[in-house]
Amino acid sequence: QVQLVESGGGLVQAGGSLRLSCAGSGRIFSVYAMGWFRQAPGKEREFVAGISSSGGTTYYADSVKGRFTISRANAKNTVYLQMNSLKPEDTAVYSCAAGPIFTYRDYQNADKYRYWGQGTQVTVSS
Repeated sequence: QVQLVESGGGLVQAGGSLRLSCAGSGRIFSVYAMGWFRQAPGKEREFVAGISSSGGTTYYADSVKGRFTISRANAKNTVYLQMNSLKPEDTAVYSCAAGPIFTYRDYQNADKYRYWGQGTQVTVSS
């Protein structure tokens, strides 16, 4: 069993930065790949970024590539999402998820993840 808790969301102006954290509990946290998803009002949930269990492989949605960076510190059971050059269209509830993910296609598929956090709101003003 893995429990995930996100933090770090808030209100920021366009062009600003935020760092989200996802703290996990449970001894098996480090064996799972992790993903960040977001959902804006009236829109479907979308994949943002993913990272392998070791941290050696990362994936990004085209919309955030070059602006966001995903990383993890398994010793701290924590995954991070550094978000730079934020845009108003980045406004959403951001959630982290954990699961046995091995392919890029599966990273993008929310149904492949076993555990989810409750989400944290990110609002980017223009």
